[in-house]
Amino acid sequence: MIRLVTDDNIYQAAVIHSAAWKQAHSSFCTPEFVAIHTPERQMGYLNSVLEKGEKLYILLEMKGPVGIVSISENLIENLYVLPEEQGKGYGTKLLRFAIEQCKGHATLWVLNNNLGARRLYTRLGFTETGEVKHLSETLTEIEMRL
Repeated sequence: MIRLVTDDNIYQAAVIHSAAWKQAHSSFCTPEFVAIHTPERQMGYLNSVLEKGEKLYILLEMKGPVGIVSISENLIENLYVLPEEQGKGYGTKLLRFAIEQCKGHATLWVLNNNLGARRLYTRLGFTETGEVKHLSETLTEIEMRL
């Protein structure tokens, strides 16, 4: 079941965001930088997402919350699944849901080194637009559109 994130479940969403963000960024960020991304810090970030008017959703399964995604118009962001729940179809479920919520062509940005996410997006029909944001000498974000 996918539900809107509210004050009642934002901490659960922050726990997911924190764990998945740390797992996704630990190979190229310093341990100190990874460590500061606690659920409490990520809850502040997710509150700022909501304050900007984005819709934030949480995926609840029998075992509890497993993933989140946010949507603003046609932009999909913050697609995170708990590390121990990855590879079970939850990311696909959240992405398909997010696509349905988009107004127009669904668009997202992905880190160039996030090969698993890029495979998922490509499998569901997203293609690279050629737009790139350079974050460092080796790290970029790639725009993909459905």
